Amino acid sequence: MRTAVIFGSSGLVGEHLLNQLIKDTNYSKIKLFVRSVPEISDPKVEIIKTDFNNLQNHKEDIIGDDCFVCIGTTKKNSPNKDEYRRVELEVPRQIAQIAKSNLVNSFIFVSTLYANPKSLGDYARFKGLVEEELKRLNFPKLAVMRPSFLMGDRKETRVGEKIGIFVFKLLSPLLLGPLKKMKPIHSETIAKAMIWAANENLEKNIFESNEIAELF
Repeated sequence: MRTAVIFGSSGLVGEHLLNQLIKDTNYSKIKLFVRSVPEISDPKVEIIKTDFNNLQNHKEDIIGDDCFVCIGTTKKNSPNKDEYRRVELEVPRQIAQIAKSNLVNSFIFVSTLYANPKSLGDYARFKGLVEEELKRLNFPKLAVMRPSFLMGDRKETRVGEKIGIFVFKLLSPLLLGPLKKMKPIHSETIAKAMIWAANENLEKNIFESNEIAELF
């Protein structure tokens, strides 16, 4: 029986991930690292109220078999540039470094479409820089999910994302070849893919959006 470690369980992908892991008989324990304690009552779930400014204080807790990271923010929610960088870049890198030092076997990370450490956009650049660090750490198993626009019921409204999903769903029949990865994908599908990756022998580390949708 395995232990799952989750960062970002309150987000669109994270909620699906948590619900699926609770039902998954391969996992006997799920550690949730959260800023605010959620109303969850399940014997498998251990809630760890986390100071994300001092993750080293939680080093002894970041122990398990599979670490799932789907944390993130928006510039609307984190208008301060330093805070935005901390959430999108520094926190995931530090989680990975601690997990590696604690011999966590697999690390499953939600990145983004066109992640690139040299991107001009902060979001894609920070995700790309995290990916570089994950490769450097050389986990026994690493899976990076690069979803396109996320479909699902968000707690908050993201107008730009809604427009993007609408447009790209209309264009989906035309998105062929290299453009296939731009098709919107459901958040539940990504969660399933993350668990699949943790339980399979992987021949690759990076999964583009269309590849995620074709995994099962």
